[in-house]
Amino acid sequence: MKSAYELAMEKLEASAPTAKLTDAQRAEIAEIDEKFKAKIAERETFLQAKIAEARTAGEHGAVEVQELEDQLRREVAGLREDAELQKDKVRDSA
Repeated sequence: MKSAYELAMEKLEASAPTAKLTDAQRAEIAEIDEKFKAKIAERETFLQAKIAEARTAGEHGAVEVQELEDQLRREVAGLREDAELQKDKVRDSA
């Protein structure tokens, strides 16, 4: 007898089949991942250095620290979103 989970997964697969990726698509997705990991690391390194500088500025740097941390969050989220969009394009090209 199948569990409720197995039955639900069968229904899901019937209504929206899982796309099978080719080796080339997998390689392209891996390349996108690596490229965006590098971009994220670059931005984190740069902005973390700016945040450290602002923290040493004392009271006047507190507002700047918050702004830089917000900027870091926005930029990382944007880069991750861009990566997912590019990977979706690769997946859709199947």
